[in-house]
Amino acid sequence: MKKIEAVIFDWAGTTVDFGSMAPVQAFIRAFEKFGITPELEEVRGPMGKLKWDHIHEMLQMPRIRKEWKRIHGRDWDREDVDQVYRISEEAILEILPDYAGVKPYVSQAVASLRERGIKIGSTTGYTDQMMEIVSEAARKNGYAPDACFTPNSVGDRGRPFPYMIFRNLEALGVSSVEAAVKVGDTLADIREGKNAGMISVGVVEGSSLMGLSEEEHEGLCPKERLALEEKTRKLYLENGADYVIQNFSELEDLILDLEQMEEKL
Repeated sequence: MKKIEAVIFDWAGTTVDFGSMAPVQAFIRAFEKFGITPELEEVRGPMGKLKWDHIHEMLQMPRIRKEWKRIHGRDWDREDVDQVYRISEEAILEILPDYAGVKPYVSQAVASLRERGIKIGSTTGYTDQMMEIVSEAARKNGYAPDACFTPNSVGDRGRPFPYMIFRNLEALGVSSVEAAVKVGDTLADIREGKNAGMISVGVVEGSSLMGLSEEEHEGLCPKERLALEEKTRKLYLENGADYVIQNFSELEDLILDLEQMEEKL
């Protein structure tokens, strides 16, 4: 039987911060300082990437680019990306302690995986400084992976590059990419896992891809919730996800299925 040796998780929207709300709020605040209020779809689109790259991609979006030129009388340049990033970083460092709540079923799933000898790694779009805050708050809330690597750890080459995953595999002593699974809540997470040659899994509930806070999610009627969940699943699969789980209560069964599948092969 092929043993799964490690699972590599994302952070915001996957294991903590239901809906990945902290980055959204920070990006909105930063752009508003320059007279532009980004739409949620514009903010969510690049989610999961290095934060500087995220802002760079947003500034290339047609509506935002047009607004920037209308308000500032010129096209944006690299210095503008730096300035928006600096403001977003200040904002996110301020609010992160309030957005490190562990998502439902995560602690139980991690405990079950560890009982089976599976190690827990993690990657993120956050910087080292941001992760100092998030990791400490999450630890107090009952979640602490065995390894964590940020874009700072790999020369700022974050997702969709696979380098943070490779650092995890090295640190955790994993025998091959086939012995690990990547789990995340954004399309960038899926691409990161696939670029590393791993099975990639998308999480529906509380994901950035779904784009709802816990209160908003709970407030949906069953028909609305089902439609949005199906839309989220479809987006994951269309962008290369191997599997999609509703939430972490389904994770251990998926890992067992993967091991049994390898045994049959």
